[in-house]
Amino acid sequence: MTSAPAAPGRAQAMVLAAGRGERMRPLTDLTPKPLLDVQGKPLLQWHLDALVQAGWRQALINTAWLGEQIPARLGDCWPPAGSGAAQIRLELSYSMEARDFGGALETAGGIVRALPGLADCFWLVAGDVYMPGFDFPLAAMQRFAASGKLAHLWLVPNPAHNPKGDFGLSDQGLALNLAADAPGPRYTYSTLGLYRRECFAAPYCDIPAGNPQGIAAPLAPLLRSAMDAGQVSAELWLGDWTDVGTPERLAQLNQQLSS
Repeated sequence: MTSAPAAPGRAQAMVLAAGRGERMRPLTDLTPKPLLDVQGKPLLQWHLDALVQAGWRQALINTAWLGEQIPARLGDCWPPAGSGAAQIRLELSYSMEARDFGGALETAGGIVRALPGLADCFWLVAGDVYMPGFDFPLAAMQRFAASGKLAHLWLVPNPAHNPKGDFGLSDQGLALNLAADAPGPRYTYSTLGLYRRECFAAPYCDIPAGNPQGIAAPLAPLLRSAMDAGQVSAELWLGDWTDVGTPERLAQLNQQLSS
């Protein structure tokens, strides 16, 4: 395992963990969705373990709903100090949206709020997505940094709950913002991607740096604008992937893995 180069004080990965998880109720009434267990460990931990194995050194997690439970569970490094589980540990920092603004800022708003603590290029993934075969490779980060693109997305075949997909994919590896009546296949955004800080500035994003007012804003409009400018690349992921969005999907996933 090779340790990835660290930008001092800035995280190379952001894990999204601020959502309310309305469709997961009642499971999320007392537990934030990223802390729900898949095969005996929290969803969020699957990503953290993979980041550690890849040699990344710093990650930032945003929180909102029951957000205090996440740093209480994970602490300031992963694996926890004293566990003896790894030579390399992931330093953890937190963007506490509910504490600072009373609720979640949606994806783009949350990223801009966290941006001062993120590296020039960084991984982004949702903490409630199960994607166990993805290993956050250093080579992918290096290719992305050299590409000059603003974002690189991993797309997946459309699941039953999103049959129309989100974005197209060109033969040249560009993500496409297809019109509703445009021909060609669409794929679902896995929530995993590589991003450049410039993606969250003008002309693609008009939220002030650091989001001091706590503006809530979704990610999709920003991405579509960058796609129209040819600034978003993508590739298709065919490994295991589950958006754990309902109690039924969580139960089905645990049943499949235990059988």
